Amino acid sequence: MERKGKLQKEVKKRLLLQYLVYTPEGREEGEERLPLLLFLHGAGERGSDLERVKRHGIPSFLEWMEEEPFVLAAPLCPLEATWEDKTEELLALIEELSAVYRVDDRRIYLTGLSMGGYGVWDLAAKRPDRFAAIVPICGGGNPKLAHRLKEVPVWAFHGAEDQGVPFRESEEMVQAVQACGGTARLTLYPGVGHICWPAAYSDNELRQWLFEQSKQRE
Repeated sequence: MERKGKLQKEVKKRLLLQYLVYTPEGREEGEERLPLLLFLHGAGERGSDLERVKRHGIPSFLEWMEEEPFVLAAPLCPLEATWEDKTEELLALIEELSAVYRVDDRRIYLTGLSMGGYGVWDLAAKRPDRFAAIVPICGGGNPKLAHRLKEVPVWAFHGAEDQGVPFRESEEMVQAVQACGGTARLTLYPGVGHICWPAAYSDNELRQWLFEQSKQRE
């Protein structure tokens, strides 16, 4: 017996994501809108302890904040997940922070290291419209999706001697973005292994370049 049917049902989903947020000292409500930098940590920081997020990246970003006012958000990925599993949560976090802190929607930036580097490539490919620029560090992505990043400036970093994530993964993504007409560059550190982010995040040229990027008004 053949029957035809149509399922129409509203499904509500509860999103949960712990995060740290930093804002410039002395900033008053109602002042000009600020850029937002979203930082995705590596696999070693996963879990339920939010303090673990401070291990890498955050100290450098707080130094950046002394030179350039911006909002910094650092979410915590649960132990059994990866950032690729948290797309909805990350996008919802951006929306919430944008409203609460009066973020400049034209200047939302994304960076991350190791597992977070993979997360950067993944999230940016899913929603390239949300980001003015991305900085993936020692990560990789799907070159077949690189065309989605044609309008998103990319600066990737990797250690040439990385035994955990081969530098070819960053190289392939950068080359794929370039091949489709996008703007992408790769800084490769000779003699450096997986832990290349201290060098990347201490680079003043990176900081200056990043905050110069801005999406065009539609």
